[in-house]
Amino acid sequence: MPLEGAGGPAQRLSPRSPSDALKPMLAPPPPPRIRRERGGLLSTLSGLLTFVVVVAVALIVGVVFVEKQANEPGPLAADKIILVPKSIGTGEIATLLKREGVINQTFLFELQAFLNRQRGTLKAGEFLFRARASIDEAIDTLIVGKAILHSLTVPEGLTSEQIVQRIRDNEILTGDVTEMPREGTLLPDTYKFERGETRQQAVNRMQRAQREALNQIWARRSPDLPIKTPQELVILASIVEKETGRADERSRVAGVFINRLGRRMKLQSDPTIVYGLVGGKGTLGRGILRAEIDKATPYNTYAIEGLPPGPIANPGRAALEAVANPSRTKDLYFVADGSGGHAFAESLDQHQKNVTRWRQIEKARAADAPVVDRAEPPPGAGETATPQTRGDAPGILPGAPAQAAESFTSGGNPPNASGSARGRAFDASEGTPRDPLRNRAFDLNSPKTVPALRMQ
Repeated sequence: MPLEGAGGPAQRLSPRSPSDALKPMLAPPPPPRIRRERGGLLSTLSGLLTFVVVVAVALIVGVVFVEKQANEPGPLAADKIILVPKSIGTGEIATLLKREGVINQTFLFELQAFLNRQRGTLKAGEFLFRARASIDEAIDTLIVGKAILHSLTVPEGLTSEQIVQRIRDNEILTGDVTEMPREGTLLPDTYKFERGETRQQAVNRMQRAQREALNQIWARRSPDLPIKTPQELVILASIVEKETGRADERSRVAGVFINRLGRRMKLQSDPTIVYGLVGGKGTLGRGILRAEIDKATPYNTYAIEGLPPGPIANPGRAALEAVANPSRTKDLYFVADGSGGHAFAESLDQHQKNVTRWRQIEKARAADAPVVDRAEPPPGAGETATPQTRGDAPGILPGAPAQAAESFTSGGNPPNASGSARGRAFDASEGTPRDPLRNRAFDLNSPKTVPALRMQ
């Protein structure tokens, strides 16, 4: 049978000899290779895939290496506070941290910050970096860490001018107060702020806090108050604030003034005399002169009826609450009791007995008690005084300083048998060792204490 080859039927060859017949026939030649042209798209995709795989492997290796290096302990030997200014980029932050000894590789810091950008941006502020903090920990501090906060404590009863002076004395704040806030518009409290906050921002925060507190307190005030506006509440609260620093007395002192307003009695509070004389300065730094008691000023509640035209200080939240919901008493008078508090009375007779006890205590400690921003009840208060005294203690010439005393009435001027004896009110602690302006350690977060009296 003929064999077919690549070129057609193969010719059968006759063997030359029997031995040739036994030999195998030669294999046919291989078919010719068909050459196919490669497509351009397939080749490009194949190369691109290979490149992507190589790059991905390199990135994974790189990220692992970077993460390992970024979590190595840093060179910082001890905890350190560093101020990161505003409006600087990642590169400048990296340079700053290297200069401060927090990191030693700025490029690695920038790269790690870029890889962690989904966690947030680097913040400006004053931050505490821990000793041996890694690059990753430093970035975490700048992204999610809290900047260091500083405290500014504003005691109750300071005038706006005194508060602004405290703000200006604070070295952490920047800028200046552009406008003096109106009296009574700042809320005394302890405020937290970051380094670099402006002084005007601090004032604005205190004003917002005061408005919020006043709105809340006014909304839940007693319905039968003789005060009709939130401003009147602030005015009376400022007087209460200056009359007593005792938390347990505020509502009762407020009740005395509310009762006097209801009876159309003059409030006759010594702090209003002081404010009428010195305004926002806050304190006379000495006793009230007899000539100043009758000096007519818009704020002198010995001379005017009802409330003064504005607050005499910035009252705290507790004083505002006390005026909004005063104690339900019939008290019309109070006088210092020698323990830092006051003795209250409904009648003039009982009040005069309280005054007599106070005069005995005051006489015993007269040498130790400075006379600052207050006047004493005349000797023999409760007894018949001659008409010509008109509030001037016998033996004291008009215009001379009054002797030391802390209170006679609720700022009151109860007439005695002749209708001439006059008394004075207690003016908190200004000018004394307990004055918050002199004692910068005063903190609203701590309970107020009154030093024990030394009886002689």
